[in-house]
Amino acid sequence: MLEIGGLWDPKFAIAKDSAIATYGSCFAQHIGNALGKRGYNWNISERAPEGMSWASAREFNYGIFSSRTGNIYTTTLLRQWLSWASGEKEPPAETWRKDGRFIDPFRPRIEPAGFRSEDELLASRRHAIACFRDSIVSSDILVFTLGLTESWRNRATGVEYPMCPGTVAGEYDPDVHAFHELGFQEIVDSLDASIAAMRQLNPAIRILLTVSPVPLTATNSGRHVLVATMHSKSILRAVAGHMERRDAGVDYFPSYEIISSPPFRGAFFQDNLRSVDPSGVEFVMSNFFSAIEGAGNAAPQAPSREQPSPVAPRAAGDGADDVHCEEEFLDAFSRKSAHG
Repeated sequence: MLEIGGLWDPKFAIAKDSAIATYGSCFAQHIGNALGKRGYNWNISERAPEGMSWASAREFNYGIFSSRTGNIYTTTLLRQWLSWASGEKEPPAETWRKDGRFIDPFRPRIEPAGFRSEDELLASRRHAIACFRDSIVSSDILVFTLGLTESWRNRATGVEYPMCPGTVAGEYDPDVHAFHELGFQEIVDSLDASIAAMRQLNPAIRILLTVSPVPLTATNSGRHVLVATMHSKSILRAVAGHMERRDAGVDYFPSYEIISSPPFRGAFFQDNLRSVDPSGVEFVMSNFFSAIEGAGNAAPQAPSREQPSPVAPRAAGDGADDVHCEEEFLDAFSRKSAHG
């Protein structure tokens, strides 16, 4: 299986000096890390304050995505960020409280202990939106990883949250919050609108889509989580293929297939059968760089099974093997439920 290669023929050139922004679900973080490690121009528009250590920068979510948006799991959440960045809509003033601190509902883990004040939170959000806009304007390529079809919204305002209120933070209220499951056409429409908004800001930007291979931890769809995972990933993969076929400025890279397809026998998942092993990430990125660096159909380099050894702190943007993923918090709820 490690000799399988030639899975992707890029539509457009990706050079080392191409400015590349990365956003999306948890798996998108691996792409940014790999770009930084290989010396590519990973476009980070929101950098850690001068003098902050590498460990603190990671803790405070610098160098995770191109700006401090947190995970953008759905295409409708991407559309929401673009509506704020373009000035089409005003960001809401909504905030949450937890243990005397203020939590941003749209970036619930961005500050580990929350913000000291509402003003500080709103100023940080405005700055993140400005940096998000700058990353779109200044990038040649946006890599976006499609992650989920399930979403949570505010019934009154229509705004979407990256997580159900009451998981990472906030308090769930069925009169205020609503579950929504995105279908194929709604995802296509919101992705179309997102791409149009990006091209308004930067007519030359090109889009590279991927689909996260990470299965769901939990679902609110009423289906078994295995069925819900296949349902969600099938729709997202179909959307990515649909967009790639009809738009010359949109391409698709098969990270999902490399991790999840039967020939790979699930070998790239860790023991929890959800997280992708570093060797799997390495094999995915070996396929990616083999294609963009002109290796053609040559088989990618076989991944090492050795775990990465501890290293000295690195600069933000140099990359790290761990990922920040709000969805992992749902595992605590499933364990609590299973044990009563």
